[in-house]
Amino acid sequence: MKEELQNIFKNKMFPKIGDELFDTILEHKNIKIELIRSNSIDHGTLYNQTHDEWVVVLEGEAVLEIDGTKHTLNVGDHLFIEANLPHRVIKTDERTLWLAIHIF
Repeated sequence: MKEELQNIFKNKMFPKIGDELFDTILEHKNIKIELIRSNSIDHGTLYNQTHDEWVVVLEGEAVLEIDGTKHTLNVGDHLFIEANLPHRVIKTDERTLWLAIHIF
């Protein structure tokens, strides 16, 4: 595998208002790391995944609902979401950037 230096802060493209972009940074063995760019999300999709997920906000702010409980995440805040817990993004700032690590 060829190693290539990359920087997650270089691509500052964000989707249209109310949308998200998902870019896979790394897939290896039992993990998948995604960079997520959210733009003014207002009540996003409900997920109920069969794998664990860890998320951290790098820029902006997000409000997540996990199993009926709301959590406000600011820069540096992170959460572990266990498999089979219903969750959704309730709201994000105009330019919210985060990492998600999916553990299979």
